[in-house]
Amino acid sequence: MGVEMNVANTIDQNFASATAQVDEDRLRRICLDLASAHSPTGAELPAAKVIGDYFEAAGITPIYQHLSATSANVYARLPGSGGGPSLLLYAPIDTHLEGDPAQDIPAVGAKFRPDMLPVGHERDGFVVGLGASNPKGMAATVLEAALALRAADVTLRGDIIVAFAGGGMPINASQRDNRGLSDGVYHMLTRGVCADFAIVMKPGSGVYHEEPGLCWFRVSVRGVFGYAGIPRGIMPNSIPPAAKLILELEEWLPTYTTRNTRGQVVPRGAITALRAGSVDRLAFTPATTEIYLDIRCAPHTPPAEVKAQFAEAMDAIRARNPDIKFDWDMCAAYPGSATAEDNWIIKSAIRGWEAVEGNTYTMPPNSGQTDISLIRNLGIPTARLGWPSTPKNVPPDLTGGLGGMGVAYVPDLAIACKKIIYAAIDTCSRARADVNL
Repeated sequence: MGVEMNVANTIDQNFASATAQVDEDRLRRICLDLASAHSPTGAELPAAKVIGDYFEAAGITPIYQHLSATSANVYARLPGSGGGPSLLLYAPIDTHLEGDPAQDIPAVGAKFRPDMLPVGHERDGFVVGLGASNPKGMAATVLEAALALRAADVTLRGDIIVAFAGGGMPINASQRDNRGLSDGVYHMLTRGVCADFAIVMKPGSGVYHEEPGLCWFRVSVRGVFGYAGIPRGIMPNSIPPAAKLILELEEWLPTYTTRNTRGQVVPRGAITALRAGSVDRLAFTPATTEIYLDIRCAPHTPPAEVKAQFAEAMDAIRARNPDIKFDWDMCAAYPGSATAEDNWIIKSAIRGWEAVEGNTYTMPPNSGQTDISLIRNLGIPTARLGWPSTPKNVPPDLTGGLGGMGVAYVPDLAIACKKIIYAAIDTCSRARADVNL
């Protein structure tokens, strides 16, 4: 009992020392610098270099993993004295948009908002720019936690690995060797970076032990390649029956969510893309209209089960609409994951949340797919920590829709930073046996 009390006192003292080193001005500068380091998926090298420069300025040696001429991961180690558990602190660094009007408009709207531009700037107390909140604010927070721990010079037994990877967005960047879907962190964790536990900074002011995966489907509605001047019905256009099929899918998706919701994960789905015809040949009707869907899968619903449920739904739709000719296939699959709710790192992250928030933790639901599924599925128990993804009092022209995920409120990031620091100290101050290793 006395030993445990001494450990608790040491943790509290180290936590106080480290959080005193959290510098909101530096955190703001990091966030601004990262928001100005253009890093779409598969081209993250500029953001990796910004992080590496901050490491070097603090006397920490950065290690780069180059995945291509334009892409790199970066990480560093804060070594412990020995005998303790190792902890990975992680955030991705690639943005979901290209930041190029020619490629992003009109999908993001009629024009770019300021939070969609890869230029970080301050406005009304916020950091604004493409990815300033997600992922640049996340990366800035993890980096600030490492810099504060280094500056406080706290004594820890276990190593802390502070890591940042590209390719984290749930996209397939066909123009850059099909990067995305967490291939950067996969490269990192299969090339020498490993840990007993991990904490990942992602949106949401909570602690998550379960994470959804995703399944992508393509439904191809068939018709005949025709001509607008031919009487209707002679050469069936694939677009009108596709519209009817879309309405059927929209009715089914909520039933899928209800059927598969369990624990922390609410696995939602959406129709996310359509492809048909040619804007350069508007006199001709397309033989094929493609409908694309992203359907999230909970840890207890593997992709094969999602595929079976989708097949069941499509068979029912076909039976109700025998006149619609279509086929479908799965384009991508990424399983969900879970860490046991009573695992050390989950409990430690909750203690950190409560220590900073000053009240009892409650568990929110989640449907956002992240790198965490891969990290867990590669064998590392992982806690997801975050911050309110929608800050208060955001300027009206920066609200509505997903935008560029580019409005960050630094005081919120600082709170999340302190939660991460608590869990890092709580975990790495102990012997391996003390954390059930």
